[in-house]
Amino acid sequence: MKPSSSRSEALLRPLSGTPDVDAELDDRALLQALLDAEAALARAAADTGLLPVPVAEEIARHCRAERYDPAALGAAADAAGNPVVPLVRELTAAVDASARPWVHHGATSQDILDTALSLVAVRAGAVLLRQLDAAADAAADLARVHRDTLMVARTLGQQAAPTTFGLKAAGWLLGLDEARTRLARARAALPAQLGGAVGTLAGYGPAGPDLVDRFAAQLGLAASPLPWHTRRQPVLDLAAALGGLLAATGKIAIDVGLLAQTEIGEVTEGGEGRGGSSAMPHKRNPVDSVLVTAAARRGPGLVGTLFTAAVQEHERATGGWHAEWEPLGDLLHLAGGAAARTARMLAGLRVHPERMRANLDATGGLLLAEAVATRLAPALGRAAAHDLVRRAAARPPLRDALLAEPDVRAHLSEADLDAALDPAGWLGSAGHLVDRALDLHRDGSR
Repeated sequence: MKPSSSRSEALLRPLSGTPDVDAELDDRALLQALLDAEAALARAAADTGLLPVPVAEEIARHCRAERYDPAALGAAADAAGNPVVPLVRELTAAVDASARPWVHHGATSQDILDTALSLVAVRAGAVLLRQLDAAADAAADLARVHRDTLMVARTLGQQAAPTTFGLKAAGWLLGLDEARTRLARARAALPAQLGGAVGTLAGYGPAGPDLVDRFAAQLGLAASPLPWHTRRQPVLDLAAALGGLLAATGKIAIDVGLLAQTEIGEVTEGGEGRGGSSAMPHKRNPVDSVLVTAAARRGPGLVGTLFTAAVQEHERATGGWHAEWEPLGDLLHLAGGAAARTARMLAGLRVHPERMRANLDATGGLLLAEAVATRLAPALGRAAAHDLVRRAAARPPLRDALLAEPDVRAHLSEADLDAALDPAGWLGSAGHLVDRALDLHRDGSR
């Protein structure tokens, strides 16, 4: 299940993935998953009485990846269009003669490869969930520590109104927890595939439906009520969950990258020795932010490929199924790298509250224009109050311009105006929202 980008495996692949997830995606892992499916098929058939137990164990005994050469199988796969055909040939040759008629009994190549890809995704997904947990815990720590740390909120690229860094981190946290929930649900629903040549289970006689359930149970996968050869919803659910994970981590990464800009300077990525430039000795680049953002930008195309490939004809596809294999591997690979780097980025993030406050004060109180207009609205009406404050905002500093307005002095004392211009007084329910996100994370995210 090597991603298609693996041509530069030694130089570029480590920049988009992470070793613990990639270990579940490499050729050896996929080969073992294919063999696990063959062993489970033999044992399930023995459980239903279709073949002798010693025969099933003989087949399972030879289902070990180290016995086979992935490169040779890959080269031989070109003749049949998938690697299962040459693998079955080699497995059949390896077992005792009495077991050879029963290798791959009643199955088709898609049954084994779909099941193997489900296994690979489940195994890689277990690592991904742990990485998401670490990232979410780091976001929760930031939200807790900085619950009341004032900063400026930005909308449409401009300074807008006061908020807290705790609320920003709480938004990151909820995004990660939601991504984890979706991934866990999609992973738990990944089914084994078994239908035979056209999805009728004809090779198993009346025992077919029972064998399907036993086959899935052997592998710890969900049992599908019908073969899903051209009904690709399990793949789509997984693709959507992985795309959502990349979107959630990408949102955090792009926020961190923007906040770390020299002119903003509100956060800095940690990590000694990271972020250097080949040309500029002074630079400290937000490397994790950059790499996670890159992964997030690649995700939608891969998700789109899988959704496009899902429209498949009749009982077995001519190309649509084949188009899924590498994009699915790419998505798992990118999700692993993004989740791991997000966890590292958030755990080491250095927050600069003094810089946040300086940026908040940079416009001389203009960010509190809404707060002043809201206080004047009961007396002047909303539209008139808005226009008055807008006119004053054009003559900074705002406080002096407002005090020069008779309608302001008539309805607000200097103390009232100063209270309206205090950013800590215009945070709405920010603290409560942070607490809510932390409660959800603690009580329900896992």
